[in-house]
Amino acid sequence: MYMIETLGSRLRQLRKSKHCKQEQIAQLLNLNKGAISYYENNVRQPSYATLIRIATLFNVSTDYLLGCQRDIVLDVSGLNDDDLNLVRNLVESLTKKNKQIEGNRI
Repeated sequence: MYMIETLGSRLRQLRKSKHCKQEQIAQLLNLNKGAISYYENNVRQPSYATLIRIATLFNVSTDYLLGCQRDIVLDVSGLNDDDLNLVRNLVESLTKKNKQIEGNRI
C-alpha cells in the first residue's frame, strides 16, 4: 500500500538524507529555522518562490515535493556509458530485492 507523503515529510526526508539540520537548510534558503520546522510539520506551506528554491537545493522537481510525482529523478548527465550501466544494474538489483521483500510481507 502506498502512503501519501506530504511536502513536509518529503522535505524532512530530503534534509535528513543530506545529513543537515533545519538551521543549515534555513540558512541555504535564506529563511529562519522556524519556517523549515513549520514546513516539515505541515503547519505552513512555502511560497511558490521558496518551493522552487527548495526543489533546486535538493535537485528534485516541485512535483516530487508536492506529492504529484512518486519517484526522484537522478541527474546522470555527468556519467559516461560504463557508469550509467553500473547505475542501471544497481537500480535493477535493488528494485528486485525490494519486490522480494514486499512479496514476503504479504
